[in-house]
Amino acid sequence: MKRRDVLAALGGLVAAPGLANAQILNLAPTPIVPGAGDIVVSLDTSLGAIIIALKAKQAPLTTANFLQYVDGKLYDGASFWRAAKAPGSVDYGLIEGGLAGDPKKVLKPVAHEPTTQTGLLHVDGTLSLARREPGSGDSDFFICAGDAPYLDANPAADGDNLGFAAFGQVIKGMEIVRKILNLPTPGEAINPVMKGQMLDPVVPIVTARRL
Repeated sequence: MKRRDVLAALGGLVAAPGLANAQILNLAPTPIVPGAGDIVVSLDTSLGAIIIALKAKQAPLTTANFLQYVDGKLYDGASFWRAAKAPGSVDYGLIEGGLAGDPKKVLKPVAHEPTTQTGLLHVDGTLSLARREPGSGDSDFFICAGDAPYLDANPAADGDNLGFAAFGQVIKGMEIVRKILNLPTPGEAINPVMKGQMLDPVVPIVTARRL
Protein backbone atom coordinates (compact mmCIF):
# COMPACT_ATOMS: atom_id res chain seq x y z
CA MET A 1 0.00 0.00 0.00
CA LYS A 2 1.45 3.35 -1.06
CA ARG A 3 1.96 5.82 1.77
CA ARG A 4 0.68 9.36 1.43
CA ASP A 5 3.39 12.00 1.54
CA VAL A 6 3.75 15.15 3.50
CA LEU A 7 5.41 17.84 1.33
CA ALA A 8 9.03 16.96 0.60
CA ALA A 9 10.06 20.18 2.30
CA LEU A 10 8.73 18.91 5.61
CA GLY A 11 10.86 15.79 5.49
CA GLY A 12 13.98 17.71 4.54
CA LEU A 13 13.59 20.52 7.06
CA VAL A 14 12.92 18.21 9.97
CA ALA A 15 16.27 16.58 9.33
CA ALA A 16 18.14 19.82 8.56
CA PRO A 17 21.31 20.59 10.57
CA GLY A 18 20.76 23.02 13.38
CA LEU A 19 17.18 22.11 14.22
CA ALA A 20 18.44 20.08 17.16
CA ASN A 21 19.46 23.43 18.65
CA ALA A 22 16.00 24.97 18.23
CA GLN A 23 14.63 26.98 21.09
CA ILE A 24 12.60 24.18 22.65
CA LEU A 25 14.84 23.34 25.58
CA ASN A 26 12.19 23.95 28.25
CA LEU A 27 9.83 21.03 27.76
CA ALA A 28 8.36 20.94 31.25
CA PRO A 29 4.69 19.98 30.99
CA THR A 30 2.23 22.85 31.22
CA PRO A 31 -1.45 22.15 31.92
CA ILE A 32 -3.53 22.78 28.79
CA VAL A 33 -7.30 23.02 28.79
CA PRO A 34 -9.63 23.05 25.79
CA GLY A 35 -10.69 26.45 24.50
CA ALA A 36 -14.21 27.65 23.79
CA GLY A 37 -15.69 25.69 20.92
CA ASP A 38 -12.97 23.02 20.95
CA ILE A 39 -13.93 19.39 20.31
CA VAL A 40 -11.93 16.87 22.34
CA VAL A 41 -10.86 13.57 20.78
CA SER A 42 -8.84 10.70 22.20
CA LEU A 43 -6.49 8.73 19.96
CA ASP A 44 -6.01 5.51 21.90
CA THR A 45 -2.77 3.90 20.73
CA SER A 46 -1.08 0.70 21.77
CA LEU A 47 1.22 2.87 23.94
CA GLY A 48 -1.48 4.97 25.56
CA ALA A 49 -3.93 7.78 24.82
CA ILE A 50 -3.16 11.06 23.06
CA ILE A 51 -5.95 13.53 23.84
CA ILE A 52 -6.40 16.43 21.43
CA ALA A 53 -8.52 19.58 21.44
CA LEU A 54 -9.66 20.22 17.88
CA LYS A 55 -9.93 23.91 16.99
CA ALA A 56 -13.34 23.81 15.30
CA LYS A 57 -13.85 27.57 15.53
CA GLN A 58 -10.50 28.50 13.96
CA ALA A 59 -10.15 25.65 11.45
CA PRO A 60 -13.69 24.41 10.75
CA LEU A 61 -13.03 22.62 7.46
CA THR A 62 -9.96 20.70 8.62
CA THR A 63 -11.63 19.82 11.92
CA ALA A 64 -14.75 18.55 10.14
CA ASN A 65 -12.57 16.47 7.84
CA PHE A 66 -10.81 14.83 10.80
CA LEU A 67 -14.10 14.18 12.58
CA GLN A 68 -15.44 12.33 9.54
CA TYR A 69 -12.74 9.73 10.13
CA VAL A 70 -13.28 9.71 13.90
CA ASP A 71 -17.07 9.44 13.79
CA GLY A 72 -16.94 6.87 10.99
CA LYS A 73 -14.46 4.82 13.07
CA LEU A 74 -12.12 4.88 10.07
CA TYR A 75 -9.09 5.57 12.25
CA ASP A 76 -9.71 2.39 14.25
CA GLY A 77 -6.85 0.12 13.18
CA ALA A 78 -4.89 2.96 11.55
CA SER A 79 -1.39 3.72 12.83
CA PHE A 80 1.40 6.14 13.49
CA TRP A 81 3.90 5.10 10.83
CA ARG A 82 6.48 7.89 10.73
CA ALA A 83 8.80 9.49 13.29
CA ALA A 84 10.92 12.33 11.89
CA LYS A 85 13.44 13.52 14.45
CA ALA A 86 16.12 16.21 14.27
CA PRO A 87 19.70 14.83 14.42
CA GLY A 88 20.99 14.45 17.95
CA SER A 89 17.66 15.33 19.56
CA VAL A 90 15.23 13.19 21.51
CA ASP A 91 12.52 15.84 21.80
CA TYR A 92 12.27 17.68 18.47
CA GLY A 93 10.50 16.52 15.34
CA LEU A 94 7.11 15.12 14.45
CA ILE A 95 5.15 11.90 14.28
CA GLU A 96 2.80 11.14 11.41
CA GLY A 97 -0.18 8.84 11.30
CA GLY A 98 -3.43 8.06 9.55
CA LEU A 99 -4.60 5.67 6.87
CA ALA A 100 -1.53 6.04 4.63
CA GLY A 101 -3.61 6.26 1.48
CA ASP A 102 -5.78 3.19 2.05
CA PRO A 103 -8.17 3.48 -0.93
CA LYS A 104 -10.93 1.60 0.93
CA LYS A 105 -11.09 4.19 3.72
CA VAL A 106 -9.70 7.53 2.53
CA LEU A 107 -12.34 10.19 1.89
CA LYS A 108 -12.19 13.13 -0.52
CA PRO A 109 -9.57 15.78 0.24
CA VAL A 110 -10.39 18.96 2.11
CA ALA A 111 -9.73 22.58 1.14
CA HIS A 112 -6.54 24.00 2.65
CA GLU A 113 -6.82 26.28 5.69
CA PRO A 114 -3.44 28.05 6.06
CA THR A 115 -2.18 29.34 9.39
CA THR A 116 -2.45 32.92 8.08
CA GLN A 117 -6.20 32.33 7.88
CA THR A 118 -6.76 30.36 11.09
CA GLY A 119 -4.29 32.12 13.35
CA LEU A 120 -3.07 28.74 14.59
CA LEU A 121 0.67 28.09 14.67
CA HIS A 122 2.82 24.97 14.67
CA VAL A 123 3.98 24.81 18.28
CA ASP A 124 4.76 21.93 20.61
CA GLY A 125 1.80 19.54 20.51
CA THR A 126 0.11 20.99 17.42
CA LEU A 127 -1.99 18.60 15.33
CA SER A 128 -1.79 19.40 11.61
CA LEU A 129 -2.93 17.91 8.32
CA ALA A 130 -0.41 16.23 6.04
CA ARG A 131 -0.57 17.15 2.36
CA ARG A 132 1.19 17.36 -0.95
CA GLU A 133 -0.15 20.33 -2.92
CA PRO A 134 -2.64 22.65 -1.17
CA GLY A 135 -6.06 21.04 -0.93
CA SER A 136 -4.79 17.45 -1.12
CA GLY A 137 -4.96 16.61 2.60
CA ASP A 138 -7.26 13.81 3.68
CA SER A 139 -6.67 11.22 6.43
CA ASP A 140 -3.01 11.62 7.30
CA PHE A 141 -1.95 14.01 10.05
CA PHE A 142 1.08 14.82 12.15
CA ILE A 143 1.82 16.02 15.68
CA CYS A 144 4.68 18.42 16.38
CA ALA A 145 7.19 17.75 19.14
CA GLY A 146 8.65 21.19 19.72
CA ASP A 147 7.86 24.46 17.98
CA ALA A 148 8.02 24.25 14.17
CA PRO A 149 7.42 27.72 12.67
CA TYR A 150 8.80 26.58 9.30
CA LEU A 151 5.55 24.62 8.87
CA ASP A 152 3.44 27.79 9.10
CA ALA A 153 2.31 29.69 6.01
CA ASN A 154 4.83 32.32 4.92
CA PRO A 155 3.54 34.72 2.25
CA ALA A 156 7.05 36.15 1.80
CA ALA A 157 8.53 32.78 0.79
CA ASP A 158 8.90 31.56 -2.78
CA GLY A 159 6.90 28.72 -4.32
CA ASP A 160 4.36 26.82 -2.25
CA ASN A 161 4.32 29.07 0.79
CA LEU A 162 0.96 28.07 2.27
CA GLY A 163 2.41 25.77 4.93
CA PHE A 164 0.31 23.13 6.64
CA ALA A 165 -3.18 23.31 8.15
CA ALA A 166 -2.86 23.29 11.94
CA PHE A 167 -6.18 22.37 13.55
CA GLY A 168 -5.64 20.94 17.02
CA GLN A 169 -3.53 20.84 20.18
CA VAL A 170 -2.51 17.90 22.35
CA ILE A 171 -3.82 18.55 25.85
CA LYS A 172 -2.70 15.24 27.36
CA GLY A 173 -0.33 12.52 26.23
CA MET A 174 2.73 14.36 24.90
CA GLU A 175 4.81 11.74 26.67
CA ILE A 176 3.25 9.21 24.26
CA VAL A 177 4.10 11.46 21.30
CA ARG A 178 7.73 11.64 22.39
CA LYS A 179 7.85 7.92 23.05
CA ILE A 180 6.71 7.29 19.47
CA LEU A 181 9.20 9.89 18.19
CA ASN A 182 12.03 7.84 19.69
CA LEU A 183 11.01 4.39 18.43
CA PRO A 184 13.17 2.56 15.83
CA THR A 185 12.70 3.72 12.23
CA PRO A 186 14.20 1.00 9.99
CA GLY A 187 11.17 0.84 7.69
CA GLU A 188 11.36 1.26 3.93
CA ALA A 189 10.68 4.81 2.71
CA ILE A 190 8.94 5.15 -0.66
CA ASN A 191 9.52 8.92 -0.50
CA PRO A 192 13.32 9.50 -0.30
CA VAL A 193 12.95 12.46 2.07
CA MET A 194 11.46 10.07 4.65
CA LYS A 195 14.44 7.70 4.63
CA GLY A 196 15.29 6.79 8.22
CA GLN A 197 11.90 8.01 9.47
CA MET A 198 9.61 5.03 8.88
CA LEU A 199 8.54 3.15 11.99
CA ASP A 200 8.84 -0.62 11.94
CA PRO A 201 6.79 -1.83 13.63
CA VAL A 202 4.21 0.92 13.37
CA VAL A 203 2.22 2.07 16.40
CA PRO A 204 -1.44 1.04 16.06
CA ILE A 205 -4.25 3.51 16.65
CA VAL A 206 -6.69 1.21 18.41
CA THR A 207 -9.62 3.65 18.50
CA ALA A 208 -10.30 7.35 17.90
CA ARG A 209 -13.31 8.77 19.73
CA ARG A 210 -14.85 12.08 20.81
CA LEU A 211 -14.79 12.62 24.57
